[in-house]
Amino acid sequence: MTSITVFGAGSWGTALADHLSRAGYNVVLWCRRAEQARAINTTGHNPDYLADIDLFPGLTATSELKEAIDLGERFVMAVPTQNVRSFLLTAKGALPARFSLCNVAKGMEISTGRRISEIVEEILPEVRYTVLSGPSHAEEVARKKPTAVVAASKWPEEAQAWQKIFTAGYFRVYTSNDVTGVETGGAVKNVIAIAAGIAAATGLGDNALAALVSRGLAEVMRFGAKTGAHPLTLAGLAGIGDLMVTCYSDLSRNYRLGKAVGLGAKPEQALRELGQVAEGYYTVSALVSQARKLGVELPITEAVYRILYEGIPPAQAVDELFSRELKPEVSPEIYWAPNQEE
Repeated sequence: MTSITVFGAGSWGTALADHLSRAGYNVVLWCRRAEQARAINTTGHNPDYLADIDLFPGLTATSELKEAIDLGERFVMAVPTQNVRSFLLTAKGALPARFSLCNVAKGMEISTGRRISEIVEEILPEVRYTVLSGPSHAEEVARKKPTAVVAASKWPEEAQAWQKIFTAGYFRVYTSNDVTGVETGGAVKNVIAIAAGIAAATGLGDNALAALVSRGLAEVMRFGAKTGAHPLTLAGLAGIGDLMVTCYSDLSRNYRLGKAVGLGAKPEQALRELGQVAEGYYTVSALVSQARKLGVELPITEAVYRILYEGIPPAQAVDELFSRELKPEVSPEIYWAPNQEE
């Protein structure tokens, strides 16, 4: 049976490591802190994330990075997006020259605006990269709730291999070759989810939330079209599917961050109280910068950025959104064609 190392023992890494262990794989979960690894090995629980979940007895944890690498044949990366670069640079010397890597994090790097696949290609150009994304709260996966996601890779055999590895019982995986689309959907939806949380907390109503999610999808598709994503990808699990689950659920960290801000908390305070990474807080900065460079209009994203980083009141952001110039619902730039010219 294939041995799989999962890098990152947060909620998502823990849930997937447990899932893969129960599917019959030899799984090693790499933890950043030694005390976390010891607790998992001795108690069968992750003390910091999903603490009430009984982990599969065969799951092994370690804080020794080289040991985790040496024990794996395939690798899953569940490292927060803003830590991916430093993690890969640290691990690079111990990793084989060419290996299979499945990334499950979502977001964009603030300092460069790059998606995770682009960071991986820069540091480890020989890696056979796959991204797994879709509507998938870690808490529900850990509790064996039915979940469907998509695995995307430019190597069809890699997407299919990870599809077979992850698919078991309640967890179903589809395949795609649109890495850009899958990563874009997973990154941008976190920003829209913050807006949804703000809307819910400030009592804007169901009409407003439905409009927000719909127009949020338009922003996902406009940005995706400019960067090469296929619109059908963004109409699927990694796009509208992930957008819906993130914008309507208290299990979403980005939604909860938005609710806290909507109720009056400062973003820094809300992040501290959240106690977990809300990738949308960081992604919005990178996304605004990239959209401005590319000439893509993202008014909801801009509004979230101004609320979080410039301190404008949510009510002002709503007024500004509703006073914008009138436009058709479907703008020309949302259309897509392969190898389109800039």
